[in-house]
Amino acid sequence: MTFALIVIGSVLATSILSGVIGMAGGMILMAILVAISPVATAMIVHGAVQAMSNGSRSWFLRRHIVWSVLPAYLVGSAIAMVGFVALTVIPNASIVLILVGIFPWLGRLTSHLSGLDVTRPLTGACCGALVTAAQLLAGASGPLLDVFYLNTPLNRHQIIASKALTQTLGHILKIIYYGGIVGFANDAPLWLIGIAMLTAVAGARIGTRLLDHLDEANFRRYSSWVILGIGAACVLSGVYELAAA
Repeated sequence: MTFALIVIGSVLATSILSGVIGMAGGMILMAILVAISPVATAMIVHGAVQAMSNGSRSWFLRRHIVWSVLPAYLVGSAIAMVGFVALTVIPNASIVLILVGIFPWLGRLTSHLSGLDVTRPLTGACCGALVTAAQLLAGASGPLLDVFYLNTPLNRHQIIASKALTQTLGHILKIIYYGGIVGFANDAPLWLIGIAMLTAVAGARIGTRLLDHLDEANFRRYSSWVILGIGAACVLSGVYELAAA
């Protein structure tokens, strides 16, 4: 029961956070799940919950989705998925956490990376490939995806809606990969996954309501610092896991 309460409480809190600023929730939830359950279970539960959370968020904000971003993103995502299926890659999450955590800092410090814009077709395809690979390797890819969106001409509603849609697709691919292709077993009861998914919808709804009270300037300022904070946490977590191995 304690495990179930931790999962449900974490899902609600992180879904609200992602609904408000469009990021961070998935990475935090993954860290919690890995700490309290086997990696295989964490990957599948995280994928189901995040697919529902992001899917509901994109539905609530569907009129703001920038559909032109999707084709190039899907091309990149498909390339990554085909590569993983062909190689049947087994992830080393520690290394990927470090790489994903470093990327936002490079984007902040390097003018070339700071100009990344997912609305450009080539950049969108690269985004799809990198983000999907990160999701399949580490379970979450928030800091990596965020770098491609914060320098776009999109407003806060368009950013969160479009990111939610692409993240939904990525988490579905993660479930297919780990639950079907790699064949990891899931130890979490189905009733818990079901309740967690419904909780994610409630959290997404609350978060998107709160989003209306955050203006554009504060959204970009807070989002930027949250990305860097989560990135630093990813690096520290990855280094710790490598040292403990």
